[in-house]
Amino acid sequence: MYRIIVIEDETTVRRGIVLTINWEAMDCAIVGEAANGEDGLKLALRLVPDIIITDVKMPRMDGVEMISRLRTAGCRSRFIILTAYSDFKYAQSALRLSVSDYLLKPLKDGELEAAVRHILDLLADPAGGVSAGPDTSLWPDTNNQPFSKYVKDALHFIHHHYSEDINISTVAGVLGISEGYLSRIFKKETDYTFTNYLIYYRTKLAIKLLKDHRLKVYEVAYQVGYSDTAYFSAQFKKITGISPSEYQERC
Repeated sequence: MYRIIVIEDETTVRRGIVLTINWEAMDCAIVGEAANGEDGLKLALRLVPDIIITDVKMPRMDGVEMISRLRTAGCRSRFIILTAYSDFKYAQSALRLSVSDYLLKPLKDGELEAAVRHILDLLADPAGGVSAGPDTSLWPDTNNQPFSKYVKDALHFIHHHYSEDINISTVAGVLGISEGYLSRIFKKETDYTFTNYLIYYRTKLAIKLLKDHRLKVYEVAYQVGYSDTAYFSAQFKKITGISPSEYQERC
């Protein structure tokens, strides 16, 4: 049975989640509750749940800091974020790489159950453990998006030259536009800075390459555009929460 904890400072919302959903029907059990991020952190470290349902804005410690600390401590639980509409952008940009789903309050009927079932489908271990790798389902997805010509061309350049020493100045020069203009439209249309998108794209490719145990970490670093292996490892851990070598071992 999958273990779930609920961290929510609004008592009515928290109790509603715990009591009104038929968790047993999904082979799940609520094993703990907390009313703030500080208690949630301690609870998660003690109980090691498969799924953590948490609010973002909470007293004593917010959800962002709590998740950051849990990831640093090696927590591999899946997260579902509950957030008010006014906080959604904040939660999305701050936690994009750490959570499996975002749900806006007030929750719609069946919405949370659907999010949980989606996570259960992603869990690799039939005994209930989480998969070895980071969840990339919420990483930049530029497929079939209605981008302007310059942004499409910039993305195309990244996808074909990511292994080279490139930056926004390089791409702006190739496209024949100013760096400032490209920076503005790229961020506006993709919700990412050029540099962050490049890092995420390289990391996503690195994750695939690291699954091949014949490749050394320094070889993967070089293939995705990093000449400095230490810098690559630092960026990889910053994005995924684990080092490249640790990810390769888990695979």
